[in-house]
Amino acid sequence: MAKRQIKLGAFIPTTSQHAAGWRHPESRPQDHLSIDYAIELAKTAEKGLFDAYFLADGLSVNWSHGASKNANTIGYTDKAVGFEPVTLFSAISAVTKNIGFIATASTTYEDPYLLARKFASLDHISKGRAGWNVVTTSAADTARNFNFDRHPDPALRYERADEFIEVTQKLWDSWADDAFKYDKKTDQFFEASQSHEPLHSGKYFNVQGALNVPRPPQGYPVIVQAGQSEAGRELAAKYAEVIFTSQQNLEDAQAFYRDIKGRLVKYGRHADDIKIMPGVSIFVAKTEEEAQAKYDLLNSLILPDVGLGLLSGLSGGIDLSKYDLDAPFPKINDADLTFSSRQQLIIDIAKEHNFTIRQLYEYIASARGHWTLIGTPEQVVNQLQTWFENEAADGFNVLPPSTPAGLNDFVEFIVPELQRRGLFRTKYEGTTLRENLGLKRPENQYVVASRLQNSEAS
Repeated sequence: MAKRQIKLGAFIPTTSQHAAGWRHPESRPQDHLSIDYAIELAKTAEKGLFDAYFLADGLSVNWSHGASKNANTIGYTDKAVGFEPVTLFSAISAVTKNIGFIATASTTYEDPYLLARKFASLDHISKGRAGWNVVTTSAADTARNFNFDRHPDPALRYERADEFIEVTQKLWDSWADDAFKYDKKTDQFFEASQSHEPLHSGKYFNVQGALNVPRPPQGYPVIVQAGQSEAGRELAAKYAEVIFTSQQNLEDAQAFYRDIKGRLVKYGRHADDIKIMPGVSIFVAKTEEEAQAKYDLLNSLILPDVGLGLLSGLSGGIDLSKYDLDAPFPKINDADLTFSSRQQLIIDIAKEHNFTIRQLYEYIASARGHWTLIGTPEQVVNQLQTWFENEAADGFNVLPPSTPAGLNDFVEFIVPELQRRGLFRTKYEGTTLRENLGLKRPENQYVVASRLQNSEAS
């Protein structure tokens, strides 16, 4: 049996992860819409043997993550403006060989047929390296762009998401794996009896016809999810194969890990069917002092308006501008609480560390509530290894604080140390994202149903 090893995602927007990362001396914000730059980052991640290149996405200009409409500054910009990720990944897949591509798409504002079609296409174009990060969309501004008066509430969004994924998987199963014969002698391009129409009529969707793209090479693109609410956890337990999550300490990470793995049984799933990958931002150098200097440099570049905008966006719109930046973090009025998991995480971080508002936004700036590590390769990998070996993580979604410098540092310093300890691959195991993540390929549900039917009849 192969030794269990760490899985790695690379969350690398061209504008950097840290709120001021684009202002880093080595950053290239002018290239954020350059396909050549995106390819360069992807090839660096592939050189580091990352499992996947991950991109978040939104369907509106996002002013809530450190950007300001009233000032001429923008901090955290990977969601403010940028490429549609499936389009971008289709281009990058043509010049890479092994790294997977996890693109974000919304179940609230997209359509199952169109989404199934574009992700099946990406999986074919990339030869089996596509993944879908399922989101229900948290940004209320998005409603303004899609003929809605208001953003649907979370309960409705998650209920819709459940049916959305069900329909999408039916569409991906529209054709048997061997339905396309390409037989010139018999004039048979495909076997019509091996196509299956979903004939789905549900609460939110009525989708009858088969998908007009053959079954994806992976069966389904890898299903990824990041919700931490109760509804999000349940959706993940039912469908997700990778979870990107955010915890600050070992105990919380273990609690989340065990909770999710424990929910799988009722859906007929095994613990290995899902990989839990907490987000982590890493500042690494040969010495601890050099690593700390990298962290301090980026924080020194945060403008207060940007820091406050970042906190407001992550805390559900709480206005902290009326408070002294260097006074203790204030008690939040009940009327301002949304009780979202991300808002509570921000408040908990402030309480745990006794942060002032300025200290909080400096801490949050590197990864918006994800784990942040500062130190030498040995110090950083010690902590990653502890989480990995103690039921807190199956791998990590790495958020380089700056690009390209932060990504280069990870590949130069962290990957060799992981490999030296036997914790990470020295070459890719397979050619598809599923193979490299160690995930099984799903059978076609219609083929399974037919086999069961024939078995019962005999």
